[in-house]
Amino acid sequence: MKAMILAAGKGTRLYPLTSALPKPMLPIAGEPVLHHILRWLRRYGIQQVAINLHHHADAIRQDLGTGKCFGVQIRYSEEKHPLGTAGGVKRIADFFDDSLLVIYGDVLTDLDLGVLVAFHRAQGDGLSHATLTLDRRPDAAQCGMVELRTDDRIVRFAEKPNTTEIRSPWVNSGIMVLDRALLDLLPSDQPYDFGREAFPAWLTRGIPLFGWRLPDSAYLIDMGTPEKYAQANRDWPERLQRISGGKN
Repeated sequence: MKAMILAAGKGTRLYPLTSALPKPMLPIAGEPVLHHILRWLRRYGIQQVAINLHHHADAIRQDLGTGKCFGVQIRYSEEKHPLGTAGGVKRIADFFDDSLLVIYGDVLTDLDLGVLVAFHRAQGDGLSHATLTLDRRPDAAQCGMVELRTDDRIVRFAEKPNTTEIRSPWVNSGIMVLDRALLDLLPSDQPYDFGREAFPAWLTRGIPLFGWRLPDSAYLIDMGTPEKYAQANRDWPERLQRISGGKN
């Protein structure tokens, strides 16, 4: 399996920190977020990674290089104009030849990727499908809220909905596994977003979307706001100790 890290965003909510650096290059526990993501991917056997770029693209290229020091091979996709989450993946669709993992570049996690991938492969009954990692959050109405059945099949998806529209504690956490064939359904060379456009369109077409609920033992945070960035810096050193001690 190959992976894609979405790293083209401007990170406006973290200004002025992101005025000189792209958000995925901000340090957590003394190292850029991207370093932690790449080590997590490599720990689960992923060796080929695509990264899309836009805001301060050179900072990422110069820091990561070919990816050799992380045990991976990196292919960059620099976007002249931001293409959104799904549009960025579509632009580099030729890189993927099988199911792929997509992770937003501001997500920090120690979840067991092997369990997530096994769940994805057990679903779909042979049909092309997608699996979203879901996190239970008290502020779900401020995020990409997901409603799913007891069999983990997603039935509705709403980006920051009115609470009368959908009630669910589960949100899209920014990590997903997609079957390669789904990329053929995305429009080319135009901005396109997974949460607002691709997922609802796939549901309308009857394409199976599944939700994998994040276990309580796993850590996941998107550090897209000053408050969450500070929280990640408080939490991550302890999680790193658990990882190095084989306790996660």
